[in-house]
Amino acid sequence: MKKYLLIGCSILFFGCNDGDLQIETVDFDSIETVQSCNTISASTENVLFKINGDEALILTLPSGLLKNEASTTSIESAVPGNSQISYRIFSETVTSAYFCDSPPPLTPTVLEEIEATGGSIIITTTASEDNVTFSHLVQLSGVTFLNENGSRITDLQINEFGTVTTTTE
Repeated sequence: MKKYLLIGCSILFFGCNDGDLQIETVDFDSIETVQSCNTISASTENVLFKINGDEALILTLPSGLLKNEASTTSIESAVPGNSQISYRIFSETVTSAYFCDSPPPLTPTVLEEIEATGGSIIITTTASEDNVTFSHLVQLSGVTFLNENGSRITDLQINEFGTVTTTTE
């Protein structure tokens, strides 16, 4: 009987594997500052990013997505497609120097980079009274990340990424 009990306990002990399941969330809602290395322009591609300690959320917006005109409706850009969203985890706290310096610093290093496999970027533009400065509210909707282990991280809410401004050129 002891032999069967030992075999049964061994099967339970070695047979149960959580599969290294990691539940992750991509949460940058508390970070208000949207950063960019270059002046944000309606006529060029724009790379925007938010940093949260050792994590970064990076948006690549194609030329022409931000328009220097007030919009009556929101402009939507599919991800992947015209726009891209990346989520990076670094070995230590990261600063804007990592993205803006050429060449980038050696540390921190990227531990994991996950590209969005679905979702959309929604842009709503308002003009200032003088029609020279334009504010672009950038929102993310239904963004899905798929990591190398096949784990899906999905956020079906509309989240505000932040507001960026452009001026007429």
